[in-house]
Amino acid sequence: MNTVFTPAPATSLPVHGLRERFPVRRVYCVGRNYAEHAKEMGFTGREPPFFFLKPADAVLVVNAGETGTMPYPSLTKSLHHEIELVVAIGTGGSNIPAAAAHKHIYGYAVGLDMTRRDLQSDMKKQGRPWEIGKAFDHSAPIGPITPAAQAGDVSQAEIYLQVNGTDRQRSKLSKLIWNIGETIEHLSAAWELQPGDLIFTGTPEGVAAVMAGDVLVGEVAGLGKLSVKVV
Repeated sequence: MNTVFTPAPATSLPVHGLRERFPVRRVYCVGRNYAEHAKEMGFTGREPPFFFLKPADAVLVVNAGETGTMPYPSLTKSLHHEIELVVAIGTGGSNIPAAAAHKHIYGYAVGLDMTRRDLQSDMKKQGRPWEIGKAFDHSAPIGPITPAAQAGDVSQAEIYLQVNGTDRQRSKLSKLIWNIGETIEHLSAAWELQPGDLIFTGTPEGVAAVMAGDVLVGEVAGLGKLSVKVV
């Protein structure tokens, strides 16, 4: 196929233990999926899950053992961190039952849903879409994918984020309001999932602003660490 310009290379993530890479198709994100984070954002209760998307080229790929570099984005004075478990889909489908969701998971990774909080808050007040606050360039740093067979039971894993060596977020994935299977069930009712899709599953309480020069180190137990410096 001839094209009018050379297309950008597809975004892909490294996979622990493999030379092959995981090509990224779409990036779905679940909002307010930990009760304490929902409270700090001014909400309570187990509301139905809702989703937003980031473009695949918003992914900032961070290799194992390296510290990724994230430019401080334009237009904001309140860049917030949100540490999350990322689920990588290996087998697609629609209307996937929660009990069968594990059959569709290729693996897991550690990710950051970076947020221009002031812009997101302004859009909320106006009843407008959040993309300017969530879907900007480099807004989705992600580490290597660990295949599901090597990851063990992530549903009980600890998740944390430190900024400059100080704890900011620390919780367990057992505190997800909608667990991984339930999230996939709801998401696949709205979109047909495909191999290459990534799902950010939500962030625990403790989100806060970072500045240029800050180093963020996050981990989901068993999946390795994600290190990012804001510049």
